Amino acid sequence: MSYSESLDNRISEIVTTWENITRRKMFGGICYLLNGNMFSGVYKDYLILRLGEKEASAALELPPVRPCDITGRPMKGWVMVEERGFAGPKLTEWLQKARLFVETLPAK
Repeated sequence: MSYSESLDNRISEIVTTWENITRRKMFGGICYLLNGNMFSGVYKDYLILRLGEKEASAALELPPVRPCDITGRPMKGWVMVEERGFAGPKLTEWLQKARLFVETLPAK
């Protein structure tokens, strides 16, 4: 199954004004990187986000959010959000949360 190009387009529209953003194909989907660190992406129909362990743990309390597991091994600090969880302006909110976390990491 390919990734959701409509979600990819929505993300791209939001992050296009942000500095130091790159887009790369990975994991059979699309990933967005800030200063060389992946912060978000699209896997199948899911929004994937790097939130850090504390924020990811809190996000997992929400019904449309689950651990990010695309390899058979969940990634710590990452979540996958179902489509109903990023409808409308919620997508921008999620991306901002991921951006805030990744801005704390050293550039690659």
